Amino acid sequence: TVNPWDAIIMLDDIPLVRAEGYRFAFEASAGAVGADDDDDDDDDGEKAAVTGPVRALVQMPVAPWTSYVEILETVGPDETLYAAEFASPVTRDDAQIAFQIGGAADPWRLCLEDIEFIAGVPIEFYTADTGPTVRVNQLGYLPDGPKRATVVTDSTVLLTWTVRDSAGIGVASGVTTPRGYDASAGVNVHTADFSDLSATGDGFTLTVEGEPTSYAFSIRSDLYDPLRIDALSYYYPVRSGIEIDGAIAGAAYARPAGHVSVAGGPGPNQGDWNVPCQPPEVSQQVYGEPWTCSYTLDVVGGWYDAGDHGKYVVNGGISAAQLMATWERALVIGDEAEAALADGSLPVPETGNGVPDILDEVRWELEWMLTMVVPAGDPLAGLVHHKIHDNEWTGLPLMPHLDPKIRELHRPSTAATLNLAAVAAQGSRLFHPYDPAFADRLLAAARSAYEAALGTPALYATPEDGASGGGPYDDTVVTDEFYWAAAELYLTTSEGRYLDDLRASPHWNGPTFIPYAFDWKYVSGFARVQLATVPSALPASDLAAIRASVVAGADAFLEMQAGQPFGHPYAPDSGLYDWGSTHLVVQNALVLAAAYELTGDGKYRDGALEAMDYVLGRNALNISYITGYGTVFAENQHSRWFAAQVDPSLPHPPDGALSGGPNSSIQDPVVQTLFGIQG
Repeated sequence: TVNPWDAIIMLDDIPLVRAEGYRFAFEASAGAVGADDDDDDDDDGEKAAVTGPVRALVQMPVAPWTSYVEILETVGPDETLYAAEFASPVTRDDAQIAFQIGGAADPWRLCLEDIEFIAGVPIEFYTADTGPTVRVNQLGYLPDGPKRATVVTDSTVLLTWTVRDSAGIGVASGVTTPRGYDASAGVNVHTADFSDLSATGDGFTLTVEGEPTSYAFSIRSDLYDPLRIDALSYYYPVRSGIEIDGAIAGAAYARPAGHVSVAGGPGPNQGDWNVPCQPPEVSQQVYGEPWTCSYTLDVVGGWYDAGDHGKYVVNGGISAAQLMATWERALVIGDEAEAALADGSLPVPETGNGVPDILDEVRWELEWMLTMVVPAGDPLAGLVHHKIHDNEWTGLPLMPHLDPKIRELHRPSTAATLNLAAVAAQGSRLFHPYDPAFADRLLAAARSAYEAALGTPALYATPEDGASGGGPYDDTVVTDEFYWAAAELYLTTSEGRYLDDLRASPHWNGPTFIPYAFDWKYVSGFARVQLATVPSALPASDLAAIRASVVAGADAFLEMQAGQPFGHPYAPDSGLYDWGSTHLVVQNALVLAAAYELTGDGKYRDGALEAMDYVLGRNALNISYITGYGTVFAENQHSRWFAAQVDPSLPHPPDGALSGGPNSSIQDPVVQTLFGIQG
């Protein structure tokens, strides 16, 4: 069969008690189809050749089929005991034991014996191995940048530190600065500053008296060049509606095109052609009133969301905007920066077409966003559908081209409409030198979407629209989206009506970055940076005030950073780290980078670089949050096809992928039980 769940042996109505310890175990062996039941009679060659996949779970009995414990094995001819112990994250009477045994290319025979499920097992809660107590940027440091580390230690006195090169020779030394107790991490810490070190190379380590030696790091001026390419190359393997070529993305990431089949056509995939709207009985539950549409849309293309097969305008919008802003920064900086992002710089299918590769990648998303517009003649004509995804949750793993679920358009939203207005306006000015016709199409779409949003200014995505198949991406405050759309339209057209709308916005004056910079939901900070850095016809007094506000925001982040012994410019007022906290760290660093661009003051550059130290290993967990970078890095981010932890035949996320990082809420019930958390 194709999928693990195509063949299942299942037992229902297993009672579980939250925080109770359980042992799940079984013996299993594999054989050839038709082989004698007596293993002693099996031919030795035949036994050695036959194996089969077994994925054994104790799980939720309904979507999204959350597993509470999982045993993933390739079973061989010898009878083997497999076992796992776990604490239940839930209380329920209807859990399932499921053996998923599909997915093998050839028929095989499974023998299961002595299946046991025992309650009352003492559980030792998980203790994280965070490696050396001396925490460094595991990738390394720039020769002309700050070089600091954080030491987790109970000592309250100065400690001597030494940096050694790859030969073990000391090249710098000094004493630490005690920083006291860091409440966010729950540890006592010192910092070590070796910024004056001028040596370059690889294999440096930092030793602090009484503590284990740090992971190795480099000091090189070209340190971040590969990361720039890898990070920007992430988007091609997550494209929807196109075959991913292993010669471009790497053999591990090759796959058929996802969601291109026609409903009722060959194969299980319903595809993104002729996609209908949610049925009214579903939208009644979601929005409190029935809503549907009489049309279908062809919405093939775009980028998949990070964790599922959904495609969302609002997080696609900010992603496209920031890629375009990267190219726009390069245009301002000049030749060297432009060359680093020019045609031929990235592994994308369109390379060599005379267009910067970063814009080629963005176009894949922009073209899709244009398909999400409600057609003329409908009461909501001109608005943009908030998202498209499956009508039910799918399990892990699942390759996009094997998705069997029905695809549905979700109700339009003002936020999604303004996202299209903003990115289409931005794209219009950037694509104009390469494809004037596409640029004109984008500008027309931006104007139309902006007018549609003005006509329907309060149609919101709700948190209830996340129960089945995809996340809600709910947002009931869209004044910031109006500000962003007006900003991009003004930067492209210089038309006074958009400047008037900007000045009338509650986001025109005052701070907009604290406590966070920006993300998909809070976009006024991004708009402010755009207004401050993109050449425009803004009156001098307005431009000066906007630039001053960006610098003031950066100053606040530097002050915040100075109080964080792990060096990151992020400190939520609640003390609780948000979902995707590393993303917020990087966004704040971008504000620091913008302030450096505006002022030339090196303290802002240093602040941005030190923020990257945190992301790349100088943190409480001593892990690089970027796949493929550092000694120990995140590589099991939640994904339905970058899912090697679930299915070893699938890849990890590509190098350069950013993990969400620490999340104080710990919503995952399985993780809660690892640490003995109740509730």
